[in-house]
Amino acid sequence: MKHWLIGLLLLIAPSAFAQQAAPTIAFDSVPNPLRLPPNMYFGEVSGVSVNSKGHVFALSRGNTSGPAYAAAATQLLEFDAKGAFVREIGKNLYAWSFGHTVKIDPADNIWVTDKGSDMVIKFDPEGRVVMVFGRKQEASDEETGPVKHPKPPLPAEDGRFRQVTDVAWDKAGNTFISDGYINSRIAKVDKDGNWLKSWGDRGKEPGQFNTPHSIATDAKGNVYVADRGNHRIQVFDGDGKFLRQFRIDVPVPPDAKPAIGKIPDEAMMAAAPLRRARHGRSASRRRPIRCSIARTRGPAVSTSLASRARCSACSASPASN
Repeated sequence: MKHWLIGLLLLIAPSAFAQQAAPTIAFDSVPNPLRLPPNMYFGEVSGVSVNSKGHVFALSRGNTSGPAYAAAATQLLEFDAKGAFVREIGKNLYAWSFGHTVKIDPADNIWVTDKGSDMVIKFDPEGRVVMVFGRKQEASDEETGPVKHPKPPLPAEDGRFRQVTDVAWDKAGNTFISDGYINSRIAKVDKDGNWLKSWGDRGKEPGQFNTPHSIATDAKGNVYVADRGNHRIQVFDGDGKFLRQFRIDVPVPPDAKPAIGKIPDEAMMAAAPLRRARHGRSASRRRPIRCSIARTRGPAVSTSLASRARCSACSASPASN
């Protein structure tokens, strides 16, 4: 009898746990928390981070002055703990193209990943550039243009990125870089910027990725990667050994109200990769299926890292695209 009961519990437990509602994360809504100077405006704010003084750093896709398409769009703006504007960091920086994330490390250094230039920039707390990773296409090169998305991707190259997404650090000062929309890997460099290794390629098996979109580390040095296209978070040790994974399959609330288009159902999400493959066009010219999960009003249902891994049908995410 006891063994039968244990067996029954094991059978029903997964479905019971799956039906549990995600916890609600309480928050206070503060109108106009960050105050910009006159005639300065936010574009898409793709990243936000806070340093040890409570200063807020916002990475905004704004200040465009070029053509209507493919113009550079990155501003790094600092605000004090009360929301007053302090300064713009890196104005007209060579690496600025299409900002993706901003992160503050334990020493209050400021790190920015730029998806458009394929570069990672480290600023010291005073705003001076102290490290640069990756390589931007040169304006004088004949082949300079939007990066293509071949299927499968071309082999990754040490020291270079293709639409890089995020950074994280361990206690030893090593930096882990998620790379990215085209490459499907994690890079590791030491505290002095020396390239140590990388791991991963395109796929859905453990240790493979489909848009590693965000990255974080824990106190033990484990590395958590938001594998967005595969609806999961993968966990590795600091040398890239796969430890475990957990999937992020959060259903769309039935009363969700998308800002643009309709909410994608399971059939749409499953058909999206096939539909894109049939088009046979480069990703720079495709019109993606739009998903407004990230724009839905209502209580938060997961952590920011998890929510970035939610949708494989499009490039939408709650924090950044």
